[in-house]
Amino acid sequence: MKLITTCYEEKKKETLIKEYAAVPEDVNVENEVVNLYPDIEYQTILGFGGAITEAAGYVFSKLGEENKRKVLELYFGEEGSRYNMVRSHIDSCDFSLGMYAAMEDPKDGEMQSFTLAREEQYILPFLRAAEEKRGETLDIMLSPWSPPAFMKTNEERTNGGKLKPEYRQLWAEYICRYIKEYERKGFRVRRLTIQNEPAAVQTWDSCIYTAEEEKEFIKNALYPALIKHGLSDVKINIWDHNKERVVERARTMIDEDTDEMIDGIAFHWYSGDHFEALAIARELFPEKELIFTEGCVEYSRFDADQLHNAQMYAHDIIGNLNGGMTGFVDWNLLLDEKGGPNHVKNYCDAPIMADTLRDQLEVKLSYHYIGHFSRYIKKGAKRIAFTKYTSKLEMTAFKNPDGKIVLVLLNPTENGRTINLRMNGKVIKFEVHRNAIATALL
Repeated sequence: MKLITTCYEEKKKETLIKEYAAVPEDVNVENEVVNLYPDIEYQTILGFGGAITEAAGYVFSKLGEENKRKVLELYFGEEGSRYNMVRSHIDSCDFSLGMYAAMEDPKDGEMQSFTLAREEQYILPFLRAAEEKRGETLDIMLSPWSPPAFMKTNEERTNGGKLKPEYRQLWAEYICRYIKEYERKGFRVRRLTIQNEPAAVQTWDSCIYTAEEEKEFIKNALYPALIKHGLSDVKINIWDHNKERVVERARTMIDEDTDEMIDGIAFHWYSGDHFEALAIARELFPEKELIFTEGCVEYSRFDADQLHNAQMYAHDIIGNLNGGMTGFVDWNLLLDEKGGPNHVKNYCDAPIMADTLRDQLEVKLSYHYIGHFSRYIKKGAKRIAFTKYTSKLEMTAFKNPDGKIVLVLLNPTENGRTINLRMNGKVIKFEVHRNAIATALL
C-alpha cells in the first residue's frame, strides 16, 4: 500500500509518501480498525473539476506563458489535479468583469444579433487550453445566472426577478443557441442547470424560480427545445443551490412526466453540511446524478486560515461522497490578488491565486486537499462500503475501474490516529498525522 500524506505544520506544507505491506490477519484485530468491503458498491463517479468564469479566464490571460503552463498542469495535467469537468456561466455572473448578455434586443425574436464574442475574450481561450492540456474533451456544464433583462419581471439582471411567462420559449431557444454555439466552436456541452441559485435574490445577476416554475419551464419549454435542436444528450440538472432543500426540490419536480427529462440534482455548500439530504435524495432517486456545482471560501464569511479552509473542503467532499455525490465541481479555478475580478466586489478565495501585477502564483493548501480526491478517484470509480472506529477520523473509499482501491482519510484533530486497515483477511497498520489528509492506494 502507498500512503500519500499532506501535513501542514506551522504554515508549512509537507508531502510524505510511504509504502506499507499487508500481513495476514492471524489474530483478531479489534481496536483502531478501519474495515473495507470492496464487494459492496454504491454510486459511480463522473469526475472532478472547477469553474472557468470570465474572472478566471481574465486572470489566466494576464499571466506570463510559464505561469499559464503551470496553471494548466496543476489543474488538468497528469501530475496535477487531473480535472475532467468544467462549469461555466451562460451570460454574465458575479465573477464577470461586468454584466452582459449574448443578445439584449427585445425586438430580435430570431436572435440574429446573438453572439458569444464576449466568451471568446477570456472564457473560451482558457477552456481550449485546458482541453489541449487534458488531451480530451472536458465534461462541460453551463449554468445561467439570469436571462436577459427584457425577459424578466423586474427588467434587470440583478435583484432576483422572475422569467416572464411569455418569454419561456424564447429563453429556452436562447439556451439551446448557446449550446449550439459552443458546439460550433469545437466544445461539447454535456450538462446544463436551469438557474444558478434559484431561491436567492442577489445584488448581482440572479433570477427566482419556485420548484413549480422550474418544473414548468423544463417540461413545456426547455426539454422540448433541446429535443428540437438535436440536443437530447445534454443532461439537465435541477436546483443548483444549497443542500438543505435538495430533497424538497427533487420531490416536487421529479414525477412520472418529468423523470426522463431530469438527469440529476446540482447543489452548493453555503448553508451547511446536510449530507443526509444527499443520502435521502440518493435513496429516493437512485438513478439521478448528484453533482456539487459550487463552493468557495468567501472573504465575507471565512478568514485566511489555510488549514481551516482546506479541511472545510475535505470535510465537505467526504460527506458529500458518502451521501451519494457523483461529481465535484469547485468554483473559480483562478482569481487575482483581490479575490476577483467581481463586478459587485463579492471577493473570494480560490485554490490558486494570482498576483497579476507581479505575475506570481500562490497555490493554496485547499488545492492539495482537493487533489487527494481528484488525482486518485478516477472517472467510473465506485464508492465502496467501510466502517471506522472513531468519529474523529473522516474517510471515504472507492474502487477504480481497474480494481484498485482508494481510501481518503482526514484527521482534523491535534493527535495522530493509528489505523489497522483490514480488507480481505489482511491487515495494514499505519498512522495518519495530526491535522493531515492522507490517501491510501491499495
